[in-house]
Parts: sequence; structure tokens; C-alpha cells
Amino acid sequence: MSIKKILYIVIGCISVGLGTVGAVTPFLPSVPFLLLAAFCFARSSERLNTWFTSTKLYQDNLADYTAGRGMTKKAKVRIMVTVTLLMSIGFILMGLRGIVVGCAVLLCVWVFHLIYFVFMVKTIPSP
Repeated sequence: MSIKKILYIVIGCISVGLGTVGAVTPFLPSVPFLLLAAFCFARSSERLNTWFTSTKLYQDNLADYTAGRGMTKKAKVRIMVTVTLLMSIGFILMGLRGIVVGCAVLLCVWVFHLIYFVFMVKTIPSP
């Protein structure tokens, strides 16, 4: 097995762990970590990819999105609230230090994030 595949497996496993923690705690987003895990497992091992895509964690959070169908309103709101809270911490800390450029960049990323989830990701009904 190549070092590249081993690295993908390690990063994928860490991402699944962080995604699992993010699924049960409100302060850590789960979807970005689960997307990273899906990417890594798809590149590393067919067996791990099959296992991951059959887990409840994947089915509940990513299956509809990766299939191009969209996300539920609940999932979109959960992601937007979590990212807003985390980015506001960085915004406040940079604001206290007078890092105006950092605040401007965070503000732009936050606005793009909201625009993307509100207007570009299709909302599907909850099951």
C-alpha cells in the first residue's frame, strides 16, 4: 500500500471521528469533516468507501447532498448556525487585536457561506 493511500486513510479516520463529535455537539460542524472523510475514503480504499457510505452518519448528513438532491432545512440551519458561531469567535478575537483585513476576509467568507446555503443548495423536505 502506498504512503498516499495510508495518508488518505488516516485523514479519513480522523475526519470521521471529528464528524461524529460534530454530529452530537452544537459547536463543531459535522458536514465538512464527513465530506473530507468521503473524499479520503474514495481515494484510499473501496472497502472503506463502501463502509462509510453505508453508515447512518453518512446517510443522515451527506447522502442527499452528494447525490445532488440538496439538504433538509434542519441540516442547512444547523450548518449555518454552527459556522456563524465559530466565525464570530474569530471575528471578535481579530477585532480586539485590530486585524481589519482578517475581519473583512471572515465577513466575506461568512456572507458567501450564507448565500451558498440559502440560494444555491436546494432544500428538500425532511423525511
